[in-house]
Amino acid sequence: MDKLVIQGGRRLSGEITVSGAKNAALPILCASLLTADTVALSNVPNLQDVRTTLKLLRQMGVRATNSGHEVTLDGTHVDNPVAPYELVKTMRASILVLGPLLARFGHAKVSLPGGCAIGARPVDQHIKGLQAMGAEISIEHGFIEARAKRLKGNRIVTDMITVTGTENLLMAATLADGETILENAAREPEVTDLAHLLVAMGAKVEGIGSDRLVVQGVERLHGASHRVIPDRIEAGTFLCAVAAAGGDVTLRNVRPGLLDAVLDKLREAGVELLCGDDTIRVKMSRRPDAVSFKTSEYPAFPTDMQAQFMVLNSIAAGESRVVETIFENRFMHVQELNRLGANITIDGHTAFVTGVERLSGAKVMATDLRASASLVIAGLVASGETLIDRIYHLDRGYDQMEAKLSAVGAEVRRIGGQHETVAAGDAGGEVLEVLEVTNGVATTGAVGEPHEDAYGVRANGVNGTHGAHGLNGVNGAHPGHAGTGAGIQAPPPGAQDKSTGFVQ
Repeated sequence: MDKLVIQGGRRLSGEITVSGAKNAALPILCASLLTADTVALSNVPNLQDVRTTLKLLRQMGVRATNSGHEVTLDGTHVDNPVAPYELVKTMRASILVLGPLLARFGHAKVSLPGGCAIGARPVDQHIKGLQAMGAEISIEHGFIEARAKRLKGNRIVTDMITVTGTENLLMAATLADGETILENAAREPEVTDLAHLLVAMGAKVEGIGSDRLVVQGVERLHGASHRVIPDRIEAGTFLCAVAAAGGDVTLRNVRPGLLDAVLDKLREAGVELLCGDDTIRVKMSRRPDAVSFKTSEYPAFPTDMQAQFMVLNSIAAGESRVVETIFENRFMHVQELNRLGANITIDGHTAFVTGVERLSGAKVMATDLRASASLVIAGLVASGETLIDRIYHLDRGYDQMEAKLSAVGAEVRRIGGQHETVAAGDAGGEVLEVLEVTNGVATTGAVGEPHEDAYGVRANGVNGTHGAHGLNGVNGAHPGHAGTGAGIQAPPPGAQDKSTGFVQ
């Protein structure tokens, strides 16, 4: 299993080009199922989740080609409206094929999804919305199966703001009979980006960017070309990295207007920011000030920036309070940050941070995508060497993060764990995890969090025994790197996470 090794204490200087938004690219890729014509996309990030989505679409019959950051999709020959567990378990966003498949083909069978271990993220709002549009839905043997001759427009009020729920229902509504009104819709820029693509494909959508979307269904959608918006979370992550480590860096391919809440908090922390049309220059030459904040839906402070900003608070002057309102169990990075010397305590959905003057390098373990990013930032700040394990989480959401940081002066390198190539060819094969290593002999088993590379399929090596990854946050024992010690926050064998959601 790959790891990152970071030598802290380096100031950052130079330029970074931000990639396309993962959370926009995934629903946009799924939207290709709505048409038999060609959809051409640019600025698509090169991420594990994108590769998994393309693999899923190809299995359904979509002809997908990609070169660099451009992807072309042809849905003419879709003949398999099934999303199997083997793919869905690795990525929660795969539920986004449900609406398009049902709308165009009248049938969809999608395995209940997986994703990061950051708490329950139910799909009940997707199901209730589709049922309101006339779908017959059953959930059996771990699959959601939906049928409808043609969906009927309706007024749908979701019980909560849900980004993927809004996206699924929006895509389904484009081919429904009549008018669909989505109340309490998510306003995130990634939802807006999807809506702009759908309009380019011939959909009739009003209220884009608001919490009330009105969709007039059409008989068919046609092909279109679209450029995916820049990733505001990647941009925010690099902004926090420079703010924490110090330096002078210009970010390119950004939309500052999508980051207002984050930029406001950075300025409050004492960071100097100069925004252009598609650039942000960030300068920091002193210890940051502590800043309290609360996560909420867009346009408020994003939950996906909470962990990164907590690192900044951990070395800031003063005390701060961080309130998480979106997901439960999204403070799993706190234990790892405290290993590096941070002073953070948790009470329910609130973290209390007392800034310290310095962090010190140590071995830490990533638990989810944004927690991985926070540990990278912490490693940039910490004195000495920081080793981050389980960085496959990072590869799900950041396009060449270590290369971009190295280009601006960070000392970051990737090293391989005990892994081996178990099959050759397409990086779309079955991925195994080494569950036990005894006298050099590896015992392998299925894993829910694959790490694939261009050379074929690799086994994710684990030193010593490692409990099987399961659903509902259940993980087995995780001994230390030598396989004999107490390990990094090693729970007792078979210990269960507090998470109640699906784990990859």
